[in-house]
Amino acid sequence: MRDFLIRHRLELIERCKVKVGLRPPRGATEEQLKNGIPLFLEQLTRTLDAEASGHAAESVRISGTAGGGVSVALSEIGVGATAHGKRLLELGYTVDQVVHGYGDVCQAISDMAVERDAPFKVDEFRTLNRCLDNAIAESVVEFSKQRDVEAMGRLTSQENERHGFLLHELRNSLHTATLALTALETGTLPIAGATGAVLRRSLVALTSLVKHALDEVRVAVARPDDVEVFALASFIADAGSAALLDGNARGCSFVVKNTIDPDIGVEGKRELLLGAVMNLVQNAFKFTRPNTVVLLTAHASSDDHTVAIDVQDGCGGLPPGTAEVMFSPFTRRHGDRSGLGLGLSIARQSVEAFGGTLSVRDLPGTGCIFTINLRRHERRAASEALS
Repeated sequence: MRDFLIRHRLELIERCKVKVGLRPPRGATEEQLKNGIPLFLEQLTRTLDAEASGHAAESVRISGTAGGGVSVALSEIGVGATAHGKRLLELGYTVDQVVHGYGDVCQAISDMAVERDAPFKVDEFRTLNRCLDNAIAESVVEFSKQRDVEAMGRLTSQENERHGFLLHELRNSLHTATLALTALETGTLPIAGATGAVLRRSLVALTSLVKHALDEVRVAVARPDDVEVFALASFIADAGSAALLDGNARGCSFVVKNTIDPDIGVEGKRELLLGAVMNLVQNAFKFTRPNTVVLLTAHASSDDHTVAIDVQDGCGGLPPGTAEVMFSPFTRRHGDRSGLGLGLSIARQSVEAFGGTLSVRDLPGTGCIFTINLRRHERRAASEALS
């Protein structure tokens, strides 16, 4: 096999390139892939040479032990495959493409051996498989490690940006409230005047910011087993009562249609799901047009064993493309300059934490409907099963 690899090295490399070319292109250059197939073939050849010369220790130094045995340092193949895995991640490859790349080598060698009628010894095939096994293992390990580091870096960057934005808004609202209070303390300005209104708006903004921060923490610490089954009808009644006060304060018409069977329940953390519904209702109050109605309804489906909670507003419809991005953090509706754009994002996280979904449907010229879908539970059946 050693002489075969030396004699056909360039053709083997070209065959591997052809196989890679049949997959989605990644634009790899010779320089970027220098730690890949060419280096592996050279290391495989030297391993075979060492074994043929009876230098077992040199063979292990170049290509490692069988079965990925523990050694003091990486073999040459391990070092090369590690660099190769890192390069492939930078080029946008996936794990399966990393593995297939080394599989191409084995197939190219086997196909050419059959074509040239060049049989190999069993020990030579065993060495080939050992080298491939170690190369694949090290490249995949490095690929996965680098991918995890990259993903963690993105997550940390996003979290830092998120927290920084939140703290910036908190500082601004607190600063504005402090200035307004200082002005009012002079005793020359009425609390019911413009300065008092600035103070009130700042306090409302602070309250909203703290609420969003607490909601995010609650979602983050929620556990799948930390759930309860509760009646949907009473849940909607509570949400309606809490929202009615807010609606009256904003001068919005608010209607609750609650005809759900008392025995129909949903599973989740009641506080988080109630917060999600309230976020949707408050969002509706904010954007619904004058003389329109915000509607909260719930209905159950007997077909797919789900329940749906709808919040409909009269905003006039959504601008094109808004529905696809409005659940992303810090995304505001067109023309909106208030708030952080976190309410819908947190609402979706709260719902999805318990296996539900949150979506929006546009009603052009009229408004839109936000829908929470949750798994349906029959509370009577559950009670009978426990008795």
